Amino acid sequence: MSLEIAVAAALFTGVVAYAVLGGADFGSGFYDLTAGGTRRGAELRRQVDHSIGPVWEANHVWLIFVLVVWWTGFPATFAAVATTLAVPLVLALVGIVLRGSAFAFRKYAATVAQARFFGVVFAASSVVTPFFLGTVAGAIASGRVPAAGEGDPWSSWTGTTSLVGGVVAVGTCAFLAGVFLVTDAARAGKTRLTAALRRRVLVVGLVTGAVVLAALVPLHDDAPTLWAGLTGRALPLVLLSFLAGSTTVGLVAVRRFGPARWSAVLAVASVVSGWGVAQYPWLLVDEVTLAQAAGAPATLQGLLVAVGLAVVLVLPALGYLLWLTQTQAWSGAPEAPAVSAGPPPGPGARPRRR
Repeated sequence: MSLEIAVAAALFTGVVAYAVLGGADFGSGFYDLTAGGTRRGAELRRQVDHSIGPVWEANHVWLIFVLVVWWTGFPATFAAVATTLAVPLVLALVGIVLRGSAFAFRKYAATVAQARFFGVVFAASSVVTPFFLGTVAGAIASGRVPAAGEGDPWSSWTGTTSLVGGVVAVGTCAFLAGVFLVTDAARAGKTRLTAALRRRVLVVGLVTGAVVLAALVPLHDDAPTLWAGLTGRALPLVLLSFLAGSTTVGLVAVRRFGPARWSAVLAVASVVSGWGVAQYPWLLVDEVTLAQAAGAPATLQGLLVAVGLAVVLVLPALGYLLWLTQTQAWSGAPEAPAVSAGPPPGPGARPRRR
C-alpha cells in the first residue's frame, strides 16, 4: 500500500467515525427542535441532555482529526476546498460553536426564558450544521471545486448534488440519533417516552430512506463520476446500506432497540463508505487524484506515525467512554435538571416557579 493510500484510509476512517458519532450527536438536536413546548417536550429534552452530555465533546475530536490529517497530508486540496467552499464551511463552523455554547449554557440558565432561548439555538444549529457539511461533501463529489481553488463562492455548493447531500446528512443524523435515544429511553424504563420516540424514529427512517433513494436520480446528470462509482464498485456498499437501514426500521418496529443501534451504525457507515469508494481515486472529483494531491513522503510517514500513536493512546479511552455511556447503570443514572436552580435564594425568598 502506498503512503498516500494509507494516509487517505486514515483520513476517511475519521470521516466515517465523525459521520456516525458526530452524526448521532447532531441528530439529537432534531428531536430537541421538534419536542414541543416547554412542558410537553421537557422529558425528551432531558433525555437528549442525558444521552449526549458525556460524549458530545469527544465526538467532535474526529472532526479535528480529519482536518489535521487533510491539511497535513494533502495541503493543496485542503486549500482549494477552504477557499472555494468558504461560505458553507464558515456557516458550519458558526453552527458548531453556537451549538456547543448553547448546549452548555442551557444547563445553567437562570430562567426558563433563557433556557428556552439556548435550547432553540442548540436545536437549530444542530440541524443547520450537518446540512452545510453535507453541501461541502456534495460540492466535492460533483466536481465543483477546482484544483487551483477560488471557485465560485455560491454556485459551487448550491448545485443539486450539494443540496441533496445536505438534506441526506440531516436525515441520516436524525435517524441515527433517534435510534440511540429510543434505546437509552427504553433501558431507563421510560415507557411513554420510548413509545413516542419509537414512532418518530420510524417516520424519520422511512422518510430518510426515501430521500436517499430519490437522491440517486439527479446524480446521473449532476455528478456523473460519482454516479458511475455508486453503480459500479461501490454498489455492494449501497445495497448494504439499504439492507441495514431496512433492518433497523424493522428492529425498531418490533422494539428490538439494542440490535437496532448496530444496524443503524452499519447503515450510516455504509452510506459514507460508498461515497468514498465511488469517488476513488479522486480527492477532488475530476480535478485531483490522491496521488497528485499527496504531500512529501517524509510528511506522510510522520503523519502515519502520529496516527498510530493516536490509535494506541486515544482510541482505548474513547472506547471506554462510549462503553460507560451505553451501560444499564448510566442509562438509569439520575438526570440533571433541564434548567438550573441558579444561585441560592436569600433568607425568606420564595421558591422560584419553573
